[in-house]
Amino acid sequence: MPKPLLLLQSARMSPARMSPAHRAGWLLVAGVLLLWGGLGAFGPARQAAANASLNIRVLFPKTRFSAPSDGRLLLLISKDPSAEPRFQISEDLDTQQVFGMDVNGVQPGQVVTFDPQADGYPVLRLADLPPGDYFVQVLFHRYETFRRSDGHVVKLPMDRGEGQQWNRAPGNTYSTPRQITLNPQRGGTVELSLDQEIPPIPPPPDTKYIKHFKIRSELLSKFWGRPMELGACVLLPEGFDEHPDLRYPLCVFHGHFPYTFDGFRETPPDPDLKPDYSKRFKLTGYNRIQQQAAYDFYKTWTSPDFPRLVIVEIQHANPYYDDSYAVNSANVGPYGDAIMRELIPEIERRFRCIGQGWARFTYGGSTGGWEALAAQIFYPDDFNGCFAACPDPIDFRAYTTVNIYADDNAYVFGGPWKTVPRPGKRDYLGHLQATLQQMNQLELALGSNSRSGGQWDIWQAVYSPVGPDGYPKPIWDKRTGVIDKSVAAYWREHYDLGDILRRNWKTLGPRLQGKIHIYCGDMDNYYLNNAVYLVEEFLAATTDPPYGGEVRYGDRAEHCWNGDPTRPNALSRLRYNEMYVPRIMERLKATAPPGWTMQQGGWVFRPKAAPKP
Repeated sequence: MPKPLLLLQSARMSPARMSPAHRAGWLLVAGVLLLWGGLGAFGPARQAAANASLNIRVLFPKTRFSAPSDGRLLLLISKDPSAEPRFQISEDLDTQQVFGMDVNGVQPGQVVTFDPQADGYPVLRLADLPPGDYFVQVLFHRYETFRRSDGHVVKLPMDRGEGQQWNRAPGNTYSTPRQITLNPQRGGTVELSLDQEIPPIPPPPDTKYIKHFKIRSELLSKFWGRPMELGACVLLPEGFDEHPDLRYPLCVFHGHFPYTFDGFRETPPDPDLKPDYSKRFKLTGYNRIQQQAAYDFYKTWTSPDFPRLVIVEIQHANPYYDDSYAVNSANVGPYGDAIMRELIPEIERRFRCIGQGWARFTYGGSTGGWEALAAQIFYPDDFNGCFAACPDPIDFRAYTTVNIYADDNAYVFGGPWKTVPRPGKRDYLGHLQATLQQMNQLELALGSNSRSGGQWDIWQAVYSPVGPDGYPKPIWDKRTGVIDKSVAAYWREHYDLGDILRRNWKTLGPRLQGKIHIYCGDMDNYYLNNAVYLVEEFLAATTDPPYGGEVRYGDRAEHCWNGDPTRPNALSRLRYNEMYVPRIMERLKATAPPGWTMQQGGWVFRPKAAPKP
């Protein structure tokens, strides 16, 4: 009889007597134990591996380390020689292997032995790695110490201009990949050195149309206990320099960290560009398609008939993720107010924007889609419309495939006799590519305490209260999936956009009428359409006032569908500005206050003279 079954027989409490949450978590763990038992995890092979002791020894050389250091040490193992292992870790089926452990106060010149119990993905423990020849690499993701204004001291990876990418972050050290035979059952010692360092990223150049700048945020600096900046990548309209008396509407294009303004290219595609292949869209030469779309937008933007306005992409990478979700958060800081009260006024001052709520709009997709809708809801008078495409979960009754209020376990659908893993990622035909548990296990390997830089961890960091240790309080146990209902209640109160609309429509509705527009593919890879259905159900029923916007779905469209049914997703996702700007102009013309008129594409204010008495 396999040992997991013996464990079941000897348990003091049967699954039938457990609470639903603990039963689901117990069954999930039991299923994993059964799988490990079948693979020898609890048999002679596992015992032999433990006795053999495969030692991975990592040198922190004095040439790269001059002081005690904290961070996450990652062991990267790959069967694929086409790229370094650090670039081959993903949630997809072709991912390679990673193990991760925290390292605190490591000294220059010290050798650290990799913990055999370190969390791994997809293989959970080093002892379970199949014997074979691998390309092996280690990487050290550096942490800084933050002494926050709430009294907590935390260690986190500060962004260094790369947008919170652990495998590209300047200052991170790594080893040159080596091909090594690994056999945990036989043991042995492997010695690796963190002798390489990722170099700094040069700032992007300004052009006639694209400007970059940063400001020190006093709000964020006070919260984090150290200087913190916000950045902006600003796209200026044709004629900006030639017409200094004109003023312009502002569009905030939310999304992930932009190095420079995305999707705008002032020269034709590079004729020497080597065509790549997009696995997602099954297209050869997708890099050239992207360059062509960016150049087409430049030609459209500078054409005589295209509306004149200012578009900005915000740089708000932080110690948890490549952007902040543009709201105030107990863990991430007051980014909502910092963006709205510090950064946007500075953008409008520098670039002659109108600076009034009727002349501001926001749009974006995925993370940017959630941010666009959240900014419109939390600052209802500061924007005159939002266009939210494929938004991250906007109703936590459908937090992808989990109802955090009704479900007890995030990783499985539970029944009286069996459990079924919850899906996490699919293709447009519904073929499963990752379970929700696997996606969270990846983040657990990359970082503890919500420090992976991954999607689930940033949601948790933004939405959760602060835990006793100063880090975000988990919405669920990363290993078992058991949901913490007290955290779920906090999420509902503060960040469940659908619930906020339902609770506050009497006061919010009049300030949001005609402003909400949501678009999502009905085969979104991450099941984000499920939450959109719930919000649409409420919006469609509003009468006092009716919401006056629209919600649309793309048939069999995957993630990033943004409302264009005439083009495949691979192309429509490259055209956010061309799609939404004309609709923005329609609303501007319909809602501009008296005295504001268009002139040479920009706007001027000429109040009518008061009638003579």
